[in-house]
Amino acid sequence: MIKWLITPAIYGVLCLTAVLSSASELRETPAVRAYKRASASVVNIHTEKSAQERDSVFASSRGRKINGMGTGIVIDERGYIVTNHHVVADVELIRATFEDGSDYDARVIGVDKEQDLAVIKVDGTKTFKVAPFGTSSDIYLAERVLAIGNAYGYRHTVTEGIVSALGRDVEVNETQSYRNLIQTDASINPGNSGGPLINMDGDVIGVNVAIRAGAQRIGFAIPIDDARKVVARLISVEQMGLGYHGAILRDLKTATQKLLIIENVLSDSPAQRAGLKAGDVVLKAGSLEVSDSVDFERSLLGRKPGDNLDLVVRRNDRDEKLNFALGQSNISLVQNQAFRPASTGINETEAQRFWQILGLKLAPIAADQKLLTGTRYRGGLRVVDVRPDSPAASNGITKGDILVGLHDWETLSVENVTWIVNKSNEIKLNPIKFYIVRGQETLFGHLQTASRQ
Repeated sequence: MIKWLITPAIYGVLCLTAVLSSASELRETPAVRAYKRASASVVNIHTEKSAQERDSVFASSRGRKINGMGTGIVIDERGYIVTNHHVVADVELIRATFEDGSDYDARVIGVDKEQDLAVIKVDGTKTFKVAPFGTSSDIYLAERVLAIGNAYGYRHTVTEGIVSALGRDVEVNETQSYRNLIQTDASINPGNSGGPLINMDGDVIGVNVAIRAGAQRIGFAIPIDDARKVVARLISVEQMGLGYHGAILRDLKTATQKLLIIENVLSDSPAQRAGLKAGDVVLKAGSLEVSDSVDFERSLLGRKPGDNLDLVVRRNDRDEKLNFALGQSNISLVQNQAFRPASTGINETEAQRFWQILGLKLAPIAADQKLLTGTRYRGGLRVVDVRPDSPAASNGITKGDILVGLHDWETLSVENVTWIVNKSNEIKLNPIKFYIVRGQETLFGHLQTASRQ
């Protein structure tokens, strides 16, 4: 029998090792693990823009540079990043710095001023780490969260707090308001805008957006489920005129599942030719696991019309493999195709039909209103009201938008809309694709129209 001799010195070393091991376990808290999981996907943003200072004595002006700061979250390994629109609005230079110190020039891909979100892109030789995105559908009041961001220019600052409230509506000023925000007492400072709010699993559940001026520890974040719907549109190949798929998508997110459902398929579209059907759940696109519309649109980035993509869908509790090919963009049709004249004029009855079918009240643009200056459109109709819970409202159309097209046709007058609505009923076109101009942006979507009875 062999007996081990443990000397006091050896015993001391063993005790010290045990203490160090215990201390390490105590120090690596859930917050530490959550930060480690998300931090490589957080981007510190530096911006520059010019401003003119006017000398009132000599009536001259001189330029100066204004520096800005913000934060972003990597949404695609090729360098696509989501941030707030106000972080990159009207800037001349965007510089993105990652956790490892590498930095890159960035350019704007798309913005949504109303939702205060933007997608920017950096070009690098490496693969960027995509953030672990969770869902905002199952957030608990008082659950612990972390905010990570470029607070006052201090890169990758992390603060901890709880979820203070859900569903907050916040009006910042006359031109900017937010709906359905997450309120948190995790410290959010200037520079945190566009950065992630993460839970203790390290999943991104919100995009930090605003603070309450003069208050202590009252900050707000856009729920990630809301943000990703906007991101999907901003990186859509259809939105950018790079291709066409014809699938109308719907995200379904709960505490237990994240699904992308095919809501509808446009006739004679690439999606229909591939065999996609309403009700299909898209599981995989190429090598990418799909959990929502952002993933589907990501799978199409960098592909050219005609490129094949294998899709795996769940249909009737069975997995099916489909071959999909991206189609040529048809966005130019609305921009260039002359309208077929309507045979009937507008009257109150027709206006009521638009209100019932589309949920829109439309008015001509006055000749002195140069609302489409700088765009390629010949004209359009101003949206003066939107019916709550209507197809237009549920698809994001708001008062002040300019309707420039429906399906393949321009909407230069109210009579044009009459003709299109009648034509769409005749050819059983439902939903109808719409194009609107908001500011200097062209946005589009699909109106699943109400009953035409």
